[in-house]
Amino acid sequence: MSHAAPLPLIAVLNGPNLNMLGLRQPHLYGSATLDDVEQLCAEAAEELGLAIDFRQTNGEGELISWVQECRDRAAAIVINPGGYSHTSVALMDALFAAECPVIEVHVTNIHRREEFRHHSYVSKAAVGVICGLGIRGYALALTAVADLLTERP
Repeated sequence: MSHAAPLPLIAVLNGPNLNMLGLRQPHLYGSATLDDVEQLCAEAAEELGLAIDFRQTNGEGELISWVQECRDRAAAIVINPGGYSHTSVALMDALFAAECPVIEVHVTNIHRREEFRHHSYVSKAAVGVICGLGIRGYALALTAVADLLTERP
């Protein structure tokens, strides 16, 4: 009996206030909830042959700890860091230390919003950034990760 290789694990990490999707400023973020995002990611991952570990936290330290855990357990990271995008050098440093592909996702187009949202420390550590496409951006990020992992030697 042959054993199939385990599916590559992708950490899908969400920062502060993402638990409020569907409630917080629906005119900006839409009506989809974080549960909807998780379902979308699970369906996309299944189609792409990926396993996901989907998490959300409002705590910067917890998010950094999760990123650090990815170094030895995840093939890639898809991250919506929320407001920490614009403030957290520590999160950027953790993403660099993870030494795996990172795709940054934002539900809104951060470049069409307030000036302070235009800069993201997380982008410095990311292979790519998807913003402004609503929750579909998560599925696009997983597709990009699948492609990146296929291209790696």
